[in-house]
Amino acid sequence: MTEADVPRGMELTAQAGWNQTSLDWLRCLALEPDGCFVWEEHGLVVGTVTACRFGPVAWIGLVLVDAAYRRRGIATALMEHALTYLVDGRVETVRLDATPLGRPVYEKLGFVAEYELTRYEGVWPKGADPALSPVEAADRAFWPELAAWDRAATATDRLPLLDRLFTEQPTAVRLLRGQGTVEGFSAGRPGRLAWQVGPCVARDEAAGILLLRDALSRQAGQSVFLDVPTANEAARRFLEEHGWRPQRMLLRMRRGKPLRDNLALMWSCFGPEKG
Repeated sequence: MTEADVPRGMELTAQAGWNQTSLDWLRCLALEPDGCFVWEEHGLVVGTVTACRFGPVAWIGLVLVDAAYRRRGIATALMEHALTYLVDGRVETVRLDATPLGRPVYEKLGFVAEYELTRYEGVWPKGADPALSPVEAADRAFWPELAAWDRAATATDRLPLLDRLFTEQPTAVRLLRGQGTVEGFSAGRPGRLAWQVGPCVARDEAAGILLLRDALSRQAGQSVFLDVPTANEAARRFLEEHGWRPQRMLLRMRRGKPLRDNLALMWSCFGPEKG
């Protein structure tokens, strides 16, 4: 895949009803330029897959096939190619977030279910929160500490991803401090259909609610998506009490060595293409 393929990737994104923007595609290419692949038929890109390594852990995303070319094994072939690339790179664990359509493909390739994610969609009402909040902007000096919080939640060192996301959307990077120490952070980015809040990582329920309330109120009046681990009941309860409703389910899957995520810390994930 090259940058010239991004417009076609966006056509496939729209066809599938996904939320990614061209910036999301370009981010995947920038993080792992040799790990993003396309399938062509008569010069037309009809399938895509992206892979990205974070040390011994890798993520696969943007597995898309044009509706007119499905059920021909293209998704499987793309996945096999991406997995071969990752195995050659000495990766121990490969993860992805599966839609119901993709799950059978991944299971045949040896992926197993880890846990469910619930995508919530809603709109925070304008003027619903006071201007004063303990959550504050996170300048660059804090970014390594925020990445450490993310690593504690995901069992993966995603500093390259977070550094690029924070650089793209610096005003969306927010943190909460208590007695001089960081209690958690949130970030976000625009999507094709809605603003995506995530990642959001918090020490406890009180911190998580403050961070989510801040992130949502800053996007008041517009549609927002959050991908929340279904096991994080406190996050789900907060969202549902404020009118957010489940839009769809995703299944986090793994092939290889298991990891130990801390789902109590994880209040909203980055998104399907990088977990």
